[in-house]
Amino acid sequence: MIDLRSDTVTKPTAAMRAAMAAAEVGDDVFGDDPTVNLLQERIAAMLGFEAALFVPSGTQSNLCGLMAHCQRGDEYIVGQMAHTYRWEGGGAAVLGSIQPQPLAQQADGSILLADIEANIKPDDAHFARSRLLTLENTWGGQVLPLDYIEAATALARRRGLTTHLDGARLFNAAVAGAGADGDSGRDARAAARRIASHFDSVSVCFSKGLGAPVGSALCGSKEFIVRAHRVRKMIGGGMRQAGVLAAAVLHALDHHIDRLAEDHANARRLAEGLQGLAGLTVQTPQTNILFVDLAADKAAGVVERLRQAGVLCTGLYRLRFVTHLDVSADATERAVHILREHL
Repeated sequence: MIDLRSDTVTKPTAAMRAAMAAAEVGDDVFGDDPTVNLLQERIAAMLGFEAALFVPSGTQSNLCGLMAHCQRGDEYIVGQMAHTYRWEGGGAAVLGSIQPQPLAQQADGSILLADIEANIKPDDAHFARSRLLTLENTWGGQVLPLDYIEAATALARRRGLTTHLDGARLFNAAVAGAGADGDSGRDARAAARRIASHFDSVSVCFSKGLGAPVGSALCGSKEFIVRAHRVRKMIGGGMRQAGVLAAAVLHALDHHIDRLAEDHANARRLAEGLQGLAGLTVQTPQTNILFVDLAADKAAGVVERLRQAGVLCTGLYRLRFVTHLDVSADATERAVHILREHL
């Protein structure tokens, strides 16, 4: 079975499992798990922040960030199709009493600067207090343009808002962007740091393309992370001997960042292999996520038909295929053959 549902389905490699088995551990709630502490120091330094907080999931990382930035009755500006608004159970509103102000997004995931400006509320008791701008990179596998990030965060600062990046696939964006300016030797880690430098806080996920079994990190100032740590406790995110999980992440940071380029190449290979089929509109992937739109006569039962043929994906009229470290180039070619046969 070729599993292209998501990069969250990755399994720990043998080397990652060995690192987990050898991890030195303590009690992270007491703050004395040395491997967790090392990971938090490392990811904060890598992305240019003072501190970081290791949490079980990206949803929890974003929620801790939103609740550390905003108080009850505050508002965050966010994309209508952004993960923090649409796919995280309404946690900011339900648990943080933070009002979302969702705005339409452009095809690349950006929000028009004029729309952001127009929706920042005046200081008036009739309105929720505009406090935060939240962006997402990558968004649907697309890399948010750096010049847009610079302009949007500058606008937010000028209007007194803080900024948060849902960077669940930040390293995919960084790998895609490294060398895009003509410097093929540019390091993906430097690209990630450059993206992160425009935000007050960044959430980054380790259990997607990087292939760790569990975990995300929230990065920010020391004062911000102290507030986020309290939120993590309130919502049940305290972990004990979490060094076993942190060791997997440290291994991923050492070995699985640059190889994301292989996933991007496989997504392009998949897209190229589906070109020319009647009734299909195949997007050009920028990273590891490919969307394919189907004509109505091809859509009925398509996900189940593909599953029976040996390919797992998600969708209905729009299919989503996600490449990852458990899908080789050979598996991608086999997937192309199956998809062409059944689509």
